[in-house]
Amino acid sequence: MKHDANRPGWDEYFINIARAVALRATCLRRKYGAVITKDRVIVSTGFNGAARGVKDCLEAGHCTRQILKIPHGQRYELCHSVHAEANAIIRASLEELTGATIYISGVDCGEQSECSSEPCMMCKRMILNAGIASVVYSDGSGGLIKVIPPEWLKERI
Repeated sequence: MKHDANRPGWDEYFINIARAVALRATCLRRKYGAVITKDRVIVSTGFNGAARGVKDCLEAGHCTRQILKIPHGQRYELCHSVHAEANAIIRASLEELTGATIYISGVDCGEQSECSSEPCMMCKRMILNAGIASVVYSDGSGGLIKVIPPEWLKERI
């Protein structure tokens, strides 16, 4: 079978879908999208946004963490959003998650540029518990990083 050089590989294809999913995010700081696949079939997607029934930052017109000048990666308990990875995981069955791959991509809203999309510590724990076998995320510079979740255990998450 002949390969078309203009056709994206699977990782590029699914990370581009994660970028599109991120467009639905309701965060004013960063927009993230996640796509979970198994055997090259999409089983779930998620974006960061307020929990069901909670006013999101777009509706409120402000971000509490931004107003308080809280750095990225800190004080998530003040945020109304559920992370993209968590939203994708809760929408899939254990059977679909076991052995799956999750793709994560994000955009910094202020700079309108791709940002590193490495999962936070809580999302890493959820990914491990879900049995997801592989994580592919944007490195913030146009590249992709691939991780096998048990490697995180070496970091003492």
